[in-house]
Amino acid sequence: MELKSTHNDSIGNKSKSVHSWIRPLILVFILLSLFLLARFFGLGEKIGELRTWIESLGHVGMVVFVFIYITATVAAVPGSAITVAAGALFGSVFGVILVSISSTAGATLCFLISRYFARNAIAQWLSTKKTFVRLDKLTEEHGAVIVALTRLVPIFPFNILNYGFGVTSVKLKDYVFWSWICMLPGTILFVVGADAVTKAFSQGKIPWPLLGLAAGMIVILAFLVKYAKKKLVMKEESLHDEIQS
Repeated sequence: MELKSTHNDSIGNKSKSVHSWIRPLILVFILLSLFLLARFFGLGEKIGELRTWIESLGHVGMVVFVFIYITATVAAVPGSAITVAAGALFGSVFGVILVSISSTAGATLCFLISRYFARNAIAQWLSTKKTFVRLDKLTEEHGAVIVALTRLVPIFPFNILNYGFGVTSVKLKDYVFWSWICMLPGTILFVVGADAVTKAFSQGKIPWPLLGLAAGMIVILAFLVKYAKKKLVMKEESLHDEIQS
């Protein structure tokens, strides 16, 4: 009986080992496919063509834009060019709404992939990065506060944050809420700025209200980044003191 039990345990362990490798491999395949598709279609270089195409789709274009943005986020393609395109495509109001929904949804999907689909593989990959080691230690102590601060301060790469937070102890609801709130100022700045430039060229006059709003967001964002940096330094010093004691 003991021999049979040991044999079953051995089979079970082998099965678990196989499954633990299959999920990361599937994830790598998906991400690689998305990345290659983005490169093949020139996602970053063909914003002009993208605009013409999306405009030709009418209201469906908004749904397509959200899908493209989420796909780009999961594929770790920088979303700044697409964010700027939103202002030119949909104007300030709809542009901010669509980018806010897309960026939050994309970041959340990365978090879920990291936490529930390939946690071990991503944790192993990120463990070699000093920035993630800092992030992991800070999150253990301060959780949601660190999500908010790191979304404002560009110390940690955006793509690492999306996947990195999935292998930390932060709660999903805290991650989603604070990511959304703290990505919003930057979203407003990029989208409104792009809308202002587009209107200036198309209408032949300067849209002062939009420029005023963009300038106001620059001031607010500068203040928030300065405050976040100060808080982040304080948190790191506090963590260092705790480790030393």
